Amino acid sequence: ESNPFQPREDFEPEALNDLAASIKEQGIIQPITVRKMGYDKYQLISGERRLKASKIAGLDEIPAYIRIANDQQMLEMALVENIQRESLNALEIAMSYQRLIDECELTQEELSQRVGKNRTTISNYIRLLKLPVETQVAIRDSKITMGHARALISIEDEPTQVTILRNIIIKDLSVREVEEIVRNLNRQPAVKKTPELKELPAEIDLKRLNIASRLNTMVNVQLSNKGKGNIVISFNSRNDLLRLLSDLNG
Repeated sequence: ESNPFQPREDFEPEALNDLAASIKEQGIIQPITVRKMGYDKYQLISGERRLKASKIAGLDEIPAYIRIANDQQMLEMALVENIQRESLNALEIAMSYQRLIDECELTQEELSQRVGKNRTTISNYIRLLKLPVETQVAIRDSKITMGHARALISIEDEPTQVTILRNIIIKDLSVREVEEIVRNLNRQPAVKKTPELKELPAEIDLKRLNIASRLNTMVNVQLSNKGKGNIVISFNSRNDLLRLLSDLNG
């Protein structure tokens, strides 16, 4: 039977079919791991992807390691083994780390020893769980990379973070480009909104970010309820101002 503690949520059909074809040709290289539940009854600890692919390949028997483990030991073994051996996406790894900390009562130092990763790496993954849902979905669906996500984490304002996320996807921005946008954003003092100013519509905010990205500086738009307002383009020096004026003139 399946492992209720399985950290992997998505099994891509094409990848399963590729693995099934490989198994047909070469067999199972790495046995699955199970625990004995009773007479002729076993529960998966790890290897669900291999099991699914083996069924697609039409196999009746596959090699397996058999262990005896209680639920907590099983959870820890499943999570650690999957983190080390399976190609989980960054979000699944983050959730696995968090579950090991919460459900197995591990410290980050103990977790670091279990999975063979330094504490900074573990901390960076766990921070992904604090991102907005839309950003987490983009990580899960491989629309952005771990590098993009780490750059976005440093933005405290959620609407701004989500707007930059959409800009990454639409413009296919590199991690370096996103890091530069975030640096410019963090250098700019926050603009206090007066009661007369309203939040920018998403379409206008996206255009603002496009201009900021093209000019490589912070651009603020203040919009009143009457449709009036200001566009503020920031610069850090006289040379920076001349560069901006040249870019705008061109």
